[in-house]
Order: sequence, then C-alpha cells, then structure tokens
Amino acid sequence: MTDRRRRVCVATRIFAPEAAAAAFRLDHLVRALAETCDVEVLTVRAPEEYEPPPRVRVRRWPVLRDGSGYVRGYLPYLSFDLPLALRLLFTRRPDVVVVEPPPTTGAVVRAVCAMRRIPYVWYAADVWSDAAASTGSSGIVVRVVRAMESWVLRGAAASLAVSDGVADRVRELGARDVTVVGNGVDTDVFCPEGESRSDSRTLVYAGTASEWQGADVFVRAMPQVLEQVPDARLVYLGQGSAMAEISRLASELPDGVVRVLGSVSPAESAAWLRGAAGALVSIVPGQGYDFAIPTKVFAALGTGTPVLYAGVGPVVEILADGDLGESVEHDVDAVAASMAVLLRRTGISSGARSRRADWVLANRSLPATAARAREVVQGVSRRRFRRGTSASRGRLSE
Repeated sequence: MTDRRRRVCVATRIFAPEAAAAAFRLDHLVRALAETCDVEVLTVRAPEEYEPPPRVRVRRWPVLRDGSGYVRGYLPYLSFDLPLALRLLFTRRPDVVVVEPPPTTGAVVRAVCAMRRIPYVWYAADVWSDAAASTGSSGIVVRVVRAMESWVLRGAAASLAVSDGVADRVRELGARDVTVVGNGVDTDVFCPEGESRSDSRTLVYAGTASEWQGADVFVRAMPQVLEQVPDARLVYLGQGSAMAEISRLASELPDGVVRVLGSVSPAESAAWLRGAAGALVSIVPGQGYDFAIPTKVFAALGTGTPVLYAGVGPVVEILADGDLGESVEHDVDAVAASMAVLLRRTGISSGARSRRADWVLANRSLPATAARAREVVQGVSRRRFRRGTSASRGRLSE
C-alpha cells in the first residue's frame, strides 16, 4: 500500500496556460508535486494548448466566461462547480485535494470530500468575503459568501495563505493549520533580460483592475502628469471590472496618452514592464483589503522596474525595506506627483535593475513558493497514508 505513489487532485476554475496569477501559481505547485506524486487537475477548457509535465493529467470541462473571456461571475462559477461535483465524485480516489477559490468551488469540494472521506487543502490567495464587501455587494451577499468561506475553511485539513494578512483573516474565519507560503512570479519570464516594448516615458499597470484596487487613480492623475511631462504615456494591461471606466477616462485625454490593451501573455506583460520608467500598483484603503500583496508588485520587480504603489498595508513596508520603489497615498494629487518624478528620471541603472530582480529571485519566485506549498500538501497526504483518512476530513456536521 505505502509503496505506491501518492495521488493529489487539484480543483480549480483557472489553470495554465491562461494568463492569471492563480494559473501560474497552481502550475508551479502541480509541477513540484509531480516530482513525487501523481497529480490530476480538474479545471476548465483553455483557449490555448498546454502540455502537462510527466505524472500530471489535466482534465478540462467547457464553462461559461464573462465578456472579457474570464471565468468570473455567478453563472461562470456555477458552470464549473456543478459538473465538478460529479467529476470529483467519480474520479480515482486521491489522497488529498487542493482547491482554489471561489468559495462556491470550495463548498463543492468540502461536500464531496466529506462523502468520500478525503482531506483537502484550501489555497487562500485572498479572502473572497472581504472582496465582496469592498466592492459594495449587498449585506446579504456578503454574509452568504462569508458563511460559505468560513464553512470551507473550517473543513480544510490545512490552508495555504499568500501573506501574513491573509493568514490572519482566514484564521479569524475558522481555518486551522494555516501556513504562509507567500506569492511569487515566474522569474524565467519576469526577468531583466529580453524584449522591451516601452521606454523611460511610459508607466505600466499590469494586472487585474477591480473596484477594490482603484487603478483608475493613475489615469485620473494623467492631466497633472502631462503638465510636467508632456510626452508621458500610460499603459494598462489586463482585465477587470474597472477597465471600462478606465477606458472611458482614457478617451477624454489626447489620443495615445493612455492605452488600454486588455489581457496579454506573461511574456508580453514582461516586455512592457521591462522598459518602463515604473510599474503602477494600487489598493483602495479601508475596503477590507489593506492586507493584500498583489502579485503584480513582484512581476514588475522581477524585470528590475521600480514600483509606485498607491495605498497602505504590507506592500509599503516591502518596498521601503528593500528600497524597491515608492509608496504614496491613494490620492490623485499624490499619485500624479510621484508619477512625474518617475518619468523625469534619466533611466534605470543596470545595477538597480539587477538588485530588484535578485530580491525577487531570492524571496518571491514561484518555484520557492511552490516548494513551500508542496510540503504542506504532501504532509496532509502522508497523514492520510498512515491513518487511512485525515483527522480533518470536512465533517458536514460542523
């Protein structure tokens, strides 16, 4: 019995080769697990081909997507979660299941794992009930999401958190055995070497732009920036609910000043970041997400580009301690002044670029975070190996 390779199942609505932080994070975790385990990924049909590594089987299912092509929203979640219940129920019995948000997916996994007496690990990249509250969802919706998220967390044999702040919040919601694994980026892609698509008069926002991030603060600052740096340019990469408003605001400025390019590949994102005067990141304070550490911070630093962060929370300390960028209030005037300072610099020295990239390589690379996550997942599977079932197996009666 114990001579066989352990089996791990990963349930996620987003996976490689899609361009999203969750997809990159889970791809590296799966590759790390495959060194010692057989891995099965239950996910969605992807827009591109993906060649899984040895010992990994990826099973895809067609789902609904929103207007931007993302699996996001009640109906897209439902189109994944309902079939997942049957897929997970009849898949070959794993020793442990790893599940990624949203909480609806977690609820399906907890229910099925309870029936099959399989432990599961919750990968807490963020706290969805806090996000719902920050985006102005109704009180009823927030309470339902929080109750569901808490129920999923209480049933997990272990939880992985991307930051200390996320770890504290999931513990408050009932999680046990929480390990902070951090979040990171693919340093083979986000590195100083390679193609550059921007220049020293360009600032880049690369990543999701939802309400709680307040990324529109940068386009709102551009009129002031142009007064000081007439040839300044701003580029938005990615998707999110705030992109429509950002595009509207961009249309009110002279042609070409602000470009909204939508989702691009990781390599293209790295190329835009690599030559820019600075990378822009923001979080609206007081929305329940002050503890977040956006992955886009490390993507930019991996290319050697300094970060201008508008907001509060742990990102401020990270940038200050490593001399990796600058933090300002989430305020149009403060942001505009700092954007202009970045754009007036003559360029980024090779030494400064290498120092930022080396910091990411040592502290926030995806292989490093995947290795930490793998140890937790393997620990849960080993406990089940020894006892037949985990002590934390998602009891429905809790």
